[in-house]
Formats: sequence, C-alpha cells, structure tokens
Amino acid sequence: MGIRKIKIFLASSNELALERERFEREVYRKCKMWIDNEIFLHLDIWEDISAKMSKTRSQDEYNKYISECDLFVLLAHTKVGIYSAEEFEEAFGKFKSTDKPFIFTYFKKSNKVVEPTLDLFKSKLQSLEHFYSSYTDSDNLWNQFNKELDRLQADEFTINDWKKREGKKGYAVKNKGANIKNQFIGGSFDNTTFN
Repeated sequence: MGIRKIKIFLASSNELALERERFEREVYRKCKMWIDNEIFLHLDIWEDISAKMSKTRSQDEYNKYISECDLFVLLAHTKVGIYSAEEFEEAFGKFKSTDKPFIFTYFKKSNKVVEPTLDLFKSKLQSLEHFYSSYTDSDNLWNQFNKELDRLQADEFTINDWKKREGKKGYAVKNKGANIKNQFIGGSFDNTTFN
C-alpha cells in the first residue's frame, strides 16, 4: 500500500513562534514513531510556505495548502488575526462539504490583555457549538494534540463524526502506558474528568 501522508496545517499568529517551533519538533518525533506503521505526518506552517508573489493574494497560496490538508490546527493567544480567521473559514468551509479536514482549536491561557478579535472568534466557535481547548504551555498543547493524533490513527484518519462510530461510547488511547479514556463529549479541556 505504501506510506500514507497525513497533511497538517498549523495556523497561528507570529506571537506564537515558540509554540509552532515546538509543535513542529513534536510532530517530527511522532512521525519517526509512526513511520514503521507507514504513516508520515507532513506539517505546513506559514514560515515554510514560499513568499513569492502570487497572481492573486499571498493568502490564496496558503489557502491552497489548507484545502489539501487532513488536519487543521489553529493556535491563538491574545488575538486571532485576519489571516488566521480566514484560514479557519477556509478549513471550516471544506469541512462542511467533505467532513475533512479534522479541525482543532487551541487557546493559550494567560493573564495578558487580549484583543477583541480573540473573544469574537471564541464566540464564533461557541455559536458553532465547538468546544475549543485551552493550553498552558507547549508541553500541555502537545499532550492534548498527541492524544488526538492517537484517536485519529485508531480510526485510520477516516471518521470525523462521533455519531458515525456505530454506537461506540468513547475509546481508550494508549499514552506511554497510561490508559486515557475519552471524556470530552459535552465538555471541554478546561473541565476534564477521567474515570
């Protein structure tokens, strides 16, 4: 069958450069772990996309990557910039028509003053009845996303709807010997309980 490439697009503003670098490193480590399972994780971040002139807009070139990705991850801290918001809209539009990409949104907790764009974006997600996740640092972010990767891999990156799991009520994900049971239907990562 050959190696299966899973394309991940990571959207975020410049203020989260450290998180993007660490996320990229962890994706590469996960890729090394999964290569024997014939899964290759390919991460696209805006720093890696060409800065050459586009016949339309540079953002249109980024949106092409989003239209081809399997997973879309948005990170936000004190703001959601116009391009990150547009990238989310591109991913969400494709998701509504094709059930792909899998979309994940993570907001960094902090005591910094936030711009109105952050609260507006969170409100938009709430209106879509999407439970976004919060994280404290890059390790916490990776811990959450790594569990999501394991869940997706268990379903061979095909099922993007809990209702399509044919009556299954969550499932366990092996995490370095720990058994983490999915408890996030009807909850959020800010209020997690594990049984």
